[in-house]
Amino acid sequence: MALSEEARLILVSLADGAKHGYAIAQDVERFASRRLGPGTLYGAIARLESWGYIEPLAGDARRRPYRLTSAGLRALKSEIHVLRRLTSAAARRLAR
Repeated sequence: MALSEEARLILVSLADGAKHGYAIAQDVERFASRRLGPGTLYGAIARLESWGYIEPLAGDARRRPYRLTSAGLRALKSEIHVLRRLTSAAARRLAR
């Protein structure tokens, strides 16, 4: 299943621990200089949850933390592998 950029960014954010939506958005803005609006953020969170890549933890519904599942970790590692191959191919082609 192909992940959107937003989904990848959320998985990266959750790779170092559980966070609620607003904390995810702040983290993504900090490490990727990319702003995720609420609709985009929570839409991607809902998709990732439906795919079993993240799961909510107990907490206030307004600040519900999410964490990466083992399936989400595998998906993130797979995405990293694909992106490494892509950037390597691009670098080789640009060097010609």
